[in-house]
Amino acid sequence: MATPQPRPALIPAAEPEALRTALVPALRAEFDTEWDLVLDQAKCTKSLEGIHALLAKWQHTAVLEQRDPGSYCRILDKVDQIQAKGGNPEGRTLDEMLAAIEERRRQAS
Repeated sequence: MATPQPRPALIPAAEPEALRTALVPALRAEFDTEWDLVLDQAKCTKSLEGIHALLAKWQHTAVLEQRDPGSYCRILDKVDQIQAKGGNPEGRTLDEMLAAIEERRRQAS
């Protein structure tokens, strides 16, 4: 796993061309596919909400990839693993997470 950088060199604008430029070819192709779908939906709904959501998603993805190249694919691989197994064997339950949060709060006080 690559060591994440403290902050990305450049946060691309939430605009299609800026995002396409910031993405590696495989992710650029995925962005283009989603972009075409969202444009078609916007034509039908007469709403830009889906476009704004897509641009925000890919802006975050571009920054994540700048900080930790390959992270998007690792996330998708993890999703596939969780879906195939019907759960996350390495994950914690909600109760365990809440207890850990409470413990950290106590330690910080």
